[in-house]
Amino acid sequence: KINAINYTFFIQFTFQIYCIHPKMPVVRKILLHRAGLSPSIFNTSSASILRRNLFRHQNIKISRCQASSVRTSFVSLTPAALFRPQDILSSIKVQGHGFEQRRKIHHHTSTPMSKVCKDAKTALELSGLKSGDTVAVGGFGLGGVPETLLNSLSSWENGPRELTIASLTAGVDGFGLGRLFEAGKVKRVISSYVGENKNFERMFFTGELEVELVPQGTIAARLRAAGNGMPAIFTPAGAGTMYANGGIPLKYGTDGSVALVTEPRPTQIFDGKEYVVEYALRPDVSFVKAYKADTRGNLVFRGTSANANPDCAVAGKIVLAEAETIVEAGELDPDEIHLSGVYVDHLIQAEDNEKRIERLRESTAGQVGDITGARGRIVKRAAKEFKDGMYVNLGIGIPTMASNYIPPGVHIELQAENGLMGLGPYPDPSKGQRGDADFINAGKETITPIEGASSFCSSESFSMIRGGHIDLTVLGGLECSASGDLASFFIPGKLLKGMGGAMDLVSSPSTVVVAMDHTAKDGSPKILDKCSLPLTGKAVVDRIITDMCVFDCDKNNLKGGGLTLIEIAPGVSVDDVREATACSFKIVDGEIPLMED
Repeated sequence: KINAINYTFFIQFTFQIYCIHPKMPVVRKILLHRAGLSPSIFNTSSASILRRNLFRHQNIKISRCQASSVRTSFVSLTPAALFRPQDILSSIKVQGHGFEQRRKIHHHTSTPMSKVCKDAKTALELSGLKSGDTVAVGGFGLGGVPETLLNSLSSWENGPRELTIASLTAGVDGFGLGRLFEAGKVKRVISSYVGENKNFERMFFTGELEVELVPQGTIAARLRAAGNGMPAIFTPAGAGTMYANGGIPLKYGTDGSVALVTEPRPTQIFDGKEYVVEYALRPDVSFVKAYKADTRGNLVFRGTSANANPDCAVAGKIVLAEAETIVEAGELDPDEIHLSGVYVDHLIQAEDNEKRIERLRESTAGQVGDITGARGRIVKRAAKEFKDGMYVNLGIGIPTMASNYIPPGVHIELQAENGLMGLGPYPDPSKGQRGDADFINAGKETITPIEGASSFCSSESFSMIRGGHIDLTVLGGLECSASGDLASFFIPGKLLKGMGGAMDLVSSPSTVVVAMDHTAKDGSPKILDKCSLPLTGKAVVDRIITDMCVFDCDKNNLKGGGLTLIEIAPGVSVDDVREATACSFKIVDGEIPLMED
């Protein structure tokens, strides 16, 4: 009954109605009534014929697009001459889980449901990435970095600029994210640790770049919250510090003055403990790197290269994935898949796979050179904190060295917050082992996994930490206070590193031990009555181990508060300790035990 003049308009309008989810009959009836059409045209057979006719006449190929609802940009009826079916297709927006998503209906190959694009440039164009967007980028240090996508975006002339980048770390100069910074495409960076990128640090202090430092576990949790449809989370990380209270520099002026600082974050008290309210991080586009994928976008990761890649994927409105190997659908066992293809929009073959190793560490015949002197004293004493059966997290530097001195008969499992439980020794070339970019610790050093080790993504790693499943945390520090406060991540105007995972670790229920030099290089005390630097955690430290002594800290004020000297180094007197410590302390009853030299 439709004449030729109105046919084009009819198929366009009914296509819009047909796309509305079946659970929205009221909306459907309203649109049909406005058009003077009968609902009977939407029985299964007629709807199927309508779709086939539409795509045959207009020569349009699409793959199925499933969502909780589909909405078009056409609010009122428009004469057919003013728009085309192609416009309808390109304007479709999908809404689901309370967040607006953008999905292009596309068909890359003749293989059903294939998400493979021919190259990174094509994937970037299909993503709709534009200037001012937020991009989440997987990777930790140089591990699991989507090199191909980043290199393509960096070299995209007249491409998107003024981007906000969310990533656990900022990488290094001239590689991955470093190239993106050097290309001048980034306005702001949301990251937990940026201490390895000298050019990045220069850009920040000269006002070329805004930097929002966020705890590593918080970044992962905010991404995961977005993917779970949760608008916000509560976390103890950063509570009571400048991070929660506001005032951390976001941007410097060209003259070196602070031009912009962070705003206070809302907090909430639960069972007497303060938590920070963190809003879900929903990137416009996510870049992820996988070890293996199939044509439907199902992803497999390897070792610590998973890190935040799965978290970026579940959060992104549009997700671009690159994989070292792509196989046909069905070649991966369902139990082998780490991330479902439902999260991936476009997939490319990773052409840039340098997989650079940031810190190659190797041992010889299972042996590591002995650490002597003041630093050796700290390391060997820290190792005595290990008790049989413990799950332990070791920070960068001195704490990591303690794993070489685990006492005989003590068996522990070491966790790396970048996604591995069961860290083993450095690779031993005499055993045929070589440094592997997919197996690194939190210090970006090459390691080997022990038998029975397990790998996981960043959000799960910090769930272990935050949930109290890690027994002991040993980390370094810039300053400690008599009340158990710790400062370890930022010297305003001088040094920019970031808190990494330290804020999450020290706010967790685990025992917290700080291993550090007693004084700074200039001889000034690092143990103070009150920290002068921005805090990593407030009232979080249980024990301080230095080259001069060991202090117990009454952080919960159970015995009147303050520090108690419980061990002292050979050749060091109590007066020496008092002179090097800028706060008062108590002394253990009886003879003070000596530290091992």
